[in-house]
Amino acid sequence: MQPDRATLAFAMLGHRDRLAVFRLLMRFAPQGARPTEIATALGLKQNTLSHHLSDLAAAGLVAVRRDGRSLFYSVDLAATESLIGYLALDIGRARPELLAPLFPTQKDPAARDTDFNVLFICSGNSARSILAETLLRDLGKGRFRAYSAGNRPNTELNPFALEILRRNGHQTIDLRSKHVSEFQQPSPVVMDFVFTVCDTAASEDCPPWPGQPITGHWGLPDPVKATGTDAEKALVFAQTYAALRRRIMAFVELPFSSLSRMSLQSRVDRIGTDALTAEKP
Repeated sequence: MQPDRATLAFAMLGHRDRLAVFRLLMRFAPQGARPTEIATALGLKQNTLSHHLSDLAAAGLVAVRRDGRSLFYSVDLAATESLIGYLALDIGRARPELLAPLFPTQKDPAARDTDFNVLFICSGNSARSILAETLLRDLGKGRFRAYSAGNRPNTELNPFALEILRRNGHQTIDLRSKHVSEFQQPSPVVMDFVFTVCDTAASEDCPPWPGQPITGHWGLPDPVKATGTDAEKALVFAQTYAALRRRIMAFVELPFSSLSRMSLQSRVDRIGTDALTAEKP
């Protein structure tokens, strides 16, 4: 990256709210988010947010695409890579004491093929993340330890979620709703993968996870918000279950031991974006 471009990028990120917008979009990467979602998550006025997004786009850090009537803003990952590389390699001269903290001390998940810890995060840990935990537990062929948690305290398992699991032959007796703080305390369980399955969870500003797990955003609409008769609600839960099952089947079939960490991150991202495209009417 040229110094003038780096100077502009650092200047844009030097503003507290613009940095907050950029950090939020990184949690949605590579899919992006609508301005209304960004404004709600960060408590910004729409016109203020518009200026911040315009500035970030002018610096080459953010891209925008139209999907129907909606605009989606996303981080330009190539530009971000160049900026981080400039900071670490040019300014930092690749000094090992600066670079060492960027790499995990645990064994890279891309270098093995089993014994993975995977956490699914949602807003309430009552439906989507519980479905994902159970699916990975039962479809993972013994190679995965599946966990789930929510950002909202004192939630309970949704009866429609439990029913769709039972109907598909899954055991539910040991399932319980958990808060994400349970996994952020010092613990012998170090996650290899952390997935958000709702936009609310992706919007939460969590501290970095120990061990630097690979992360992914596999957002789905909240089936708990479905209206209508019980049969109509049950159909929405069945569709959510099917969507998560497709994602998790693709995930467990990945050739983990033959993929680099970068390739594995790309595959995880693709599962979310490909599934999202496939689920559109």
